[in-house]
Amino acid sequence: MIFLKSYLFALVIFLGLDFIWLEKAAKSIYHAQLSFILKDKFNLTAAVIFYLIFISGLVFFVINPALNKSSWHYALLAGLFYGLITYATYDLTNLSTLKNWPILITVIDISWGSILCALTSFLTYHFTKYFT
Repeated sequence: MIFLKSYLFALVIFLGLDFIWLEKAAKSIYHAQLSFILKDKFNLTAAVIFYLIFISGLVFFVINPALNKSSWHYALLAGLFYGLITYATYDLTNLSTLKNWPILITVIDISWGSILCALTSFLTYHFTKYFT
């Protein structure tokens, strides 16, 4: 039951923060840097699958261990590290394999992913503790 609660909290928090980031803060940067490879139509199915899987990993590897340890510090730092590893995997692979992949996007995306996962883990930890 706790996995489901923390999963739902994490999903809502992650989606909300990422939506604000993608629509308000980073949209023009990503478009300016990546317009040469962006699709005209967003693939919603792929995005939903990504978010469902990614949040499962965040809850399994970070949030639930933090809850078991009763440590918001663990949630914050392990979330930061999880974001660093996962976003670096994507961005550094793109940087090493794709023509003209911008280093600026790599730096911004890894930074954002680290912050996003840290915030999501921290907030989810507190919401789950409060509502359990």
